[in-house]
Amino acid sequence: MRALVTGGAGFIGSHLCEFLLARGFDVVCMDNFITGSPDNVAAAGSHPGFALVRHDVTEYIDVPGPLDWVLHLASPASPRDYLELPIQTLKVGALGTHNALGVAKAKGARFLLASTSEVYGDPLVHPQREDYWGNVNPVGPRGVYDEAKRFAEAITMAYHRTHRVDTRIVRIFNSHGPRMRLHDGRAIPAFMTQALTGAPVTVFGDGSQTRSFQYISDLIDGIWRLMQSSVSEPLNIGNPHEMTLLELAKRIIRLAGSRSEIVFRPLPEDDPKVRQPDISRARALLGWEPRVDVEEGLRLTLDWFREKLRA
Repeated sequence: MRALVTGGAGFIGSHLCEFLLARGFDVVCMDNFITGSPDNVAAAGSHPGFALVRHDVTEYIDVPGPLDWVLHLASPASPRDYLELPIQTLKVGALGTHNALGVAKAKGARFLLASTSEVYGDPLVHPQREDYWGNVNPVGPRGVYDEAKRFAEAITMAYHRTHRVDTRIVRIFNSHGPRMRLHDGRAIPAFMTQALTGAPVTVFGDGSQTRSFQYISDLIDGIWRLMQSSVSEPLNIGNPHEMTLLELAKRIIRLAGSRSEIVFRPLPEDDPKVRQPDISRARALLGWEPRVDVEEGLRLTLDWFREKLRA
């Protein structure tokens, strides 16, 4: 089996590349390193079945030889990234997904789109089920990411219905683990970096907005199961354990043994008030649910951040 992983040098993509290699796949990792890093796949580089290709997927994708799977993960994924790279975010969601689907169609490969819980926007339904259509501001600052992923889902289903491409769509809820960037702007990297360096921990709004966090190994397991299934409709993969961001900040400070104080800053525009996946379909169709306890996942991630900050 041979797989193309776009965005393969990113946080999630690099873990997916290693997982596939460990299961006997040859892997073509494609990345333009806007937010990914060659360091993330340095260990995979010594594997004889691994190839790293520097390429922007918004340009035509040419991969010589057969492909069995195309897993499209390429995209800026944190609010800081897509606020700084709005055009690139829209292009990779539209042109990049179109090009990746084109490769899958040409090669007769199974295709996976890494979508996001952000397609639900600031949801009016809680928890979020896959049949909820979302509450997204298309012209707000976060719209470039939300709408890029919504378009990506639409074109994926169009290729599935029109060209019979064998497609999968995973809606990823907040994930964490080793190889997250120290300053990527999301809650866990920000809180952990601040707590470990003794800086004030910055909470936006009053911290009452909720999120749910899954460890990276659970997400990869969910993607693996989805790729082996026949489920073509979107599927939530996330941890239904919900907590407020203020609770998360306090927990990270405690786990880090930090004396950092919590400071509050204004809530960003269109920031979702709640986020929690309904994973009933993943349980029923994949036999999947998260296995890593929230506290254990945070400890493992914190250990990695601690080592990274010492380096």
